[in-house]
Amino acid sequence: MISRTVFYTAFCMAMAGMAALLACIPLRSQDDQESFVREHYTKHEYRIPMRDGVRLFTIVYSPKDTSQTYPFLINRTPYSVAPYGPDNYRRRLGPSQEFDRSGYIFVFQDVRGRYMSEGKFVEMRPEIDHPKSNKDIDESTDTYDTIDWLLKNVPDNNGKAGLWGISYPGFYTAAGMIHSHPALKAASPEAPMINLFKGDDSYHGGAFMLAANFGFYVYFKPQPAPTSELQSFSGFDYGTNDGYQFYLDMGPLANAESRYFKGQNFLWDDQVKHDTYDRYWKIRDLEPHLRDIHCAVLTVGGWFDAEDLKGPFRTYDTVKKYDPGVFDGLVEGPWVHGGWERFDGARLGNVQFGSDTSQFFKKHILFPFFEQYLKTGSNAQLPNVYAFETGSNVWREYPSWPPANVVSRTLYFRENGGLSSDPPEGGADGQGYDQYVSDPNRPVPFVGYPAIDVPQEYMDSDQRFAATRPDVLVYETAPMDRDVTFAGPVSPRLFVSTTGTDSDFVVKLIDVYPQTEAANPGENENPGNDVGPPHVPMAGYEQLVRGEPFRGKFRKSFERPEPFVPGKIAEIDFSMPDVNHTFRRGHRIMVQVQSSWFPLIDRNPQRFENIPDAKAEDFQNATERIYRDPKHRSGIVVDVLPDVRGGEGLP
Repeated sequence: MISRTVFYTAFCMAMAGMAALLACIPLRSQDDQESFVREHYTKHEYRIPMRDGVRLFTIVYSPKDTSQTYPFLINRTPYSVAPYGPDNYRRRLGPSQEFDRSGYIFVFQDVRGRYMSEGKFVEMRPEIDHPKSNKDIDESTDTYDTIDWLLKNVPDNNGKAGLWGISYPGFYTAAGMIHSHPALKAASPEAPMINLFKGDDSYHGGAFMLAANFGFYVYFKPQPAPTSELQSFSGFDYGTNDGYQFYLDMGPLANAESRYFKGQNFLWDDQVKHDTYDRYWKIRDLEPHLRDIHCAVLTVGGWFDAEDLKGPFRTYDTVKKYDPGVFDGLVEGPWVHGGWERFDGARLGNVQFGSDTSQFFKKHILFPFFEQYLKTGSNAQLPNVYAFETGSNVWREYPSWPPANVVSRTLYFRENGGLSSDPPEGGADGQGYDQYVSDPNRPVPFVGYPAIDVPQEYMDSDQRFAATRPDVLVYETAPMDRDVTFAGPVSPRLFVSTTGTDSDFVVKLIDVYPQTEAANPGENENPGNDVGPPHVPMAGYEQLVRGEPFRGKFRKSFERPEPFVPGKIAEIDFSMPDVNHTFRRGHRIMVQVQSSWFPLIDRNPQRFENIPDAKAEDFQNATERIYRDPKHRSGIVVDVLPDVRGGEGLP
């Protein structure tokens, strides 16, 4: 039986999610799909030359019906275009079965330095805005050269091409849109990586995403030469099912290299050692390069994406800013990382969404999008934004994101654990505060059950286990007297002090269900969900809506960290990724604040130093204070949608 770790990793690595998909399809259905593909498509394998002479291995599936012409639909990936060999066929070619039956020329390509393609692989290869010679290559030029070759060498094409991909292939899709080939008419970057340091896979708020990156890089390794041999999903033995204990026993971050990687993966080493926003990360930031795009763009993300939650918003915002005139669409559903590809999207863990949201997206949004721009005679009539509203469980259509009519409001931390739109009054400066002792050797876990990997369910997991800890502060409103909808970013504004010289501050926005909430129907399992605890009653459930860490030494700059002065009040402002969530009448809004979230993020020694080089004795307790007096009004800033009565309904 495939473990949760292997299943999660398999999807992130797999060829556009196909390996994970096949695990969910009954055998008869798999056989039927493969028979359909063999009956209707012919497979060819090519080595397409790039402008610098490097050849990229490419598989093309062309319709056998040559009575008409077809557009190209291209997927470029570092995770292998297997199965290799002219007689070995995929069981599905497009993002959904509708594509296979409609007819496209499907193209799958190993990117440079991966599997059967020549050249050197570079992590998020930097873009070159103005190439000066054929030696100046990037993912944009490789995409351009690929499309150019396909148009000239693959018969029965209609002169149009589309790109799509999820996760890392989403990055290649976004990069491939830059300086668009004239034949490129549509692209769908889905869960794309855009800036690994600023909110995507590697760092969140300056804190290293430990468990996810360790799990990724023990699998994803450099390869010395072209090979068709697939990397094993089961190549690392943790020796336990308890990730919290595994990473605690591992000790300081430097021990990962000495004990496990041992110089065998420079990619891990790069991620860890570059722990500030230095040149390594800046040249890999795709955002400033998303220009000169001439194709329609449909960016897709999930509200519960544990890997690349920021990437879709950055892509959408940047295309809108730099590339006016092209269709710039955004879809945000109630999905984990690429969950629309592998699950029905009807629930995540114990939280239900009321419908097969993935099927709705694929059939009524993604397929019509490509049909409109790659073929003739159809108009998808898509809105600019499709956003699923969690809590109320409905799809919303907007002209832009965030919605234009949102109102900015602040929820302030109050005495006795209160949370209110009324700011604190009275009291001397610096005298109103709450405090806790943060022990980096007993960090706050990010889920309330043993998990060796990063269970995607943590994104809406029950937070009652954390609320009872003495090192977690809890602020809570009274029950809502009407529905309240947040639509946009969540921005903590904290006034803090610490007895250390560095500390993390984790802020969590939580939806507290009333004690009268009905139980979920169903058995003690989670159909349509990849991971999570057994089903629990929803009465009193504390659902995580959004949570993010912030490493305090970066409060003024991610490039130039600076220490805290022990005991001195400092301000920390940051923005967490957007939400579109309704707190229903009778529910409460809760905010939790803590200084560790383990092993989701690495431990902070709570002293100002280079954390990748920290030793065991460097990890020290610190007393953290959160201030809530009239001069230091800690709280969270949210975008609120007015309700039909014209108010926001905040207590």
